[in-house]
Amino acid sequence: MEGQRKVAFSKKVSIVVLIVTCTLAVFLIIKFLQQAEISKNMNIASPAFRHNQSMPAKYTCDGEGISPPLSISGVPANAKSLVLLMDDPDVPASAGVSVWDHWVVFNIPPDTREIPAGQNPAGILGANTRGFQVYGGPCPPDSEHRYFFKLYALDDMLSLTAGATKAEVESAMQGHILEQAELIGLYAR
Repeated sequence: MEGQRKVAFSKKVSIVVLIVTCTLAVFLIIKFLQQAEISKNMNIASPAFRHNQSMPAKYTCDGEGISPPLSISGVPANAKSLVLLMDDPDVPASAGVSVWDHWVVFNIPPDTREIPAGQNPAGILGANTRGFQVYGGPCPPDSEHRYFFKLYALDDMLSLTAGATKAEVESAMQGHILEQAELIGLYAR
């Protein structure tokens, strides 16, 4: 009789442990899915042009050469900073580089939602390919080029100083990227 009670008690404990374990597993799965859903919603857009469409000349060397207005949404809640890179992978070989860097900004506050035309976001400016800490508007010498605006949400601030190159920023943010988003603008002269 005593043995039967121990077996019955042992079964009850096993069932309780199983229920608690399953409940905890379901809770963790739900939290993971919610976080994954949030992080896949980050977006960068511009009211001046649509993704994979032509950029107005106003934002190029043929116009005012100012940066386009940008909007940011869906930044993960646990982001500590943002990085904005703009580059042109269609640069001709004669330029001496494989990608032309137009704009490098890091340690942007993660609550940034709008970057007005002609303004840098709050943060630290890095150097573009020309070595300047400014937005360098598109100025393709040969044909239509693609201009990638890349936004990264990071779990940390970068320990870099003003004037850091895109390569230095990309190296420093390795292992810290929570999410990324991209906007492509096209331009031909």
